[in-house]
Amino acid sequence: MTFNDGAFFIKNGDSKSQIKKTDRLYKLIVESKRMEAIIAELDPGSESRWFNHDGEEIHLVIEGEMEYSIADKTYKLSKGDILWHKSNQQHKAKNTGRKKVIYITIGTPPTLKLSMF
Repeated sequence: MTFNDGAFFIKNGDSKSQIKKTDRLYKLIVESKRMEAIIAELDPGSESRWFNHDGEEIHLVIEGEMEYSIADKTYKLSKGDILWHKSNQQHKAKNTGRKKVIYITIGTPPTLKLSMF
């Protein structure tokens, strides 16, 4: 990752840090004072825990199929689908497909490191 003139350039495969769980991987790609970008990978049948924190998030599915639950509503997402929500509502991701799901999350403010532990 190279910082130059207020911009980040990220080469394919680079990440700032990674958080690995048994069946989930979260790669923190960009983190600034106001936002973060994460590439998440969920194995088939796996799901995140419920999260609830300040801010907003947008999710873009790159590969696979998933369900994303926000409070009492569940959305079915597949490749190319985008979901935005306020982060102060309980939310979680679940891989409902037969293959790994890969999606990008952009959130503001950055909360991944605090919410994972």
